[in-house]
Amino acid sequence: MDASKDLELIMRSRTPIVVIESQDEARILELLQSMTISRAANLHIPLFRWTITDGLQRIDISLEPQSMNAQPTDVLKHIRAVSKPGVYVLLDFHPFLDDPVHVRLIKDICIQHQDVQRQLVLISHKIKIPSELETYSARFDMDLPSEQERARIVKHAVNEYGNDHPGDRVQVDPKAHSLLIKNLAGLSYNDTARLARNAIYVDGAITKSDLPGVMQAKYELLNRGGALQFEYDTARFSDVGGLTKLKKWLTQRRPAFSRDESASHLDAPKGILLLGIQGCGKSLAAKATAGIFGAPLLRLDFGAIYDKYHGETERKLRESLKTADVMSPCVLWIDEIEKGIAGRGGETGTTQRVLGTFLTWMAERKSQVFIVATANDISALPPELVRKGRFDEIFFVDLPTPAVRASILAIHLANRN
Repeated sequence: MDASKDLELIMRSRTPIVVIESQDEARILELLQSMTISRAANLHIPLFRWTITDGLQRIDISLEPQSMNAQPTDVLKHIRAVSKPGVYVLLDFHPFLDDPVHVRLIKDICIQHQDVQRQLVLISHKIKIPSELETYSARFDMDLPSEQERARIVKHAVNEYGNDHPGDRVQVDPKAHSLLIKNLAGLSYNDTARLARNAIYVDGAITKSDLPGVMQAKYELLNRGGALQFEYDTARFSDVGGLTKLKKWLTQRRPAFSRDESASHLDAPKGILLLGIQGCGKSLAAKATAGIFGAPLLRLDFGAIYDKYHGETERKLRESLKTADVMSPCVLWIDEIEKGIAGRGGETGTTQRVLGTFLTWMAERKSQVFIVATANDISALPPELVRKGRFDEIFFVDLPTPAVRASILAIHLANRN
């Protein structure tokens, strides 16, 4: 079921308050307007929009712009006094929900809803509904653009370029085009359109060279907490000295990770745990993994996640893991994981909740996120993390043998001519 049908069901349920947390204001207003037009033949309900800057305006029909009831108290009193049904979209009303007068006015509107169907739609990036209004409200989660919708957005950006540059045609590499649509997943409509335009307008083409810039911009949009570090250019790390068995293991699983047609019947690899002596190349192995898979590398810093305030640590971890899901396909590198998830003798309430959140995500994720966790001391890791099935394989990174040292030396000599 698409977003418009979901929203229409909620609106038809006659819930007094509909809460929508989204950055796609314009798209939601378009959906509401189209719903108003589609049911006009049966029962036309007027649609209004309110902002603190422009006041209350009717938007389901063409009228001269009027600024009235710009103050929150005035508009709520006006809605309460109206004796006819209507849908009132209040944009960025969240700062005014702390006022007890506003809460009471909204509650009055809700209580009278059975007599007069006045429906409030609150749209903002984040909305906390007062507890006394929760029973009158329903939340609607706006879906992010699907693959088909992203394809339409990219096509629209191509047409825009053609209109702005008459006579110039966008050169499209089919494989880069499909990768661009895939890599734009997880963004809002506005951000998807903006990044698509950026990729096209740089050189009037869609090529593989556009993808690193798109992924970098996407990462900057998503990573607000600063617990993740991003590196796209990891291809040069695919050729490192030693790590022969690891590189062979990864190469065999690259088609399954990339979901190539030849490996469509195989399960995608989950991740690996690298144990070993400090300074023997575990971090380099994580970068080599991203290089072999041809995927961006995200480094999760547990030190930046832990917070002194209750619940903030788990929230930051959930947001970081959500960002990794949205950035997929990618490699998630968790360095020195034993320091972030205490094992025997080091448990606290926070670390146990962090461990639970992380294990749940590992078990339930559907995205193409390959985990590379590194640790120096396996005895410090909780047994539920290292049991069979959490990671596909555990590798021990030892001191380099003479043959490995020779290959490392050869690589550095060649790099320096």
